[in-house]
Amino acid sequence: MMNNKFLTILVFIIIGISLAVMLSNNRKNNMQYTLSIIKPDATARNLTADINKFFTDKSLTVVAQKELLLSEEQAQNFYIEHKNRPFYGGLVEYMTSGPVVVQVLKGEDAITKNREIMGATNPKNAAEGTIRKEFAESLERNSVHGSDSEESAKREISFFFDYDEVTKK
Repeated sequence: MMNNKFLTILVFIIIGISLAVMLSNNRKNNMQYTLSIIKPDATARNLTADINKFFTDKSLTVVAQKELLLSEEQAQNFYIEHKNRPFYGGLVEYMTSGPVVVQVLKGEDAITKNREIMGATNPKNAAEGTIRKEFAESLERNSVHGSDSEESAKREISFFFDYDEVTKK
């Protein structure tokens, strides 16, 4: 009899492999998928539609989306690579402080394009016309998250979405 941790890991591996196959099928024209999170400060101000307009105006398509209230365990696991950094505890607390909108964006060079649309992590350094310049309240409450590489996108998408939730628009 398998224990729950083993089954959970096995499910994540299967989902990850399925998503990797789907994502790699779009490499011909550099079509990519990336994860976007609209963070608690932005959802509290009802900015989801405004933020999504930034994406669609730059030719990114939202192909999967759901609103969640992250548990402490989910936030800890999602941001595990930051565990030993001084901001980790505050980040986990912030990400569990209210609803988030997790979504998959699709488009040509979606990872790079999304990062450009978001702007610099610190809104003081963000370019005009970016989400963070427009909406972020501070470095810590910077309204959005986006995958920083193909590897991160695959891991992050599979963290929140099953293969069949990511449509092929």
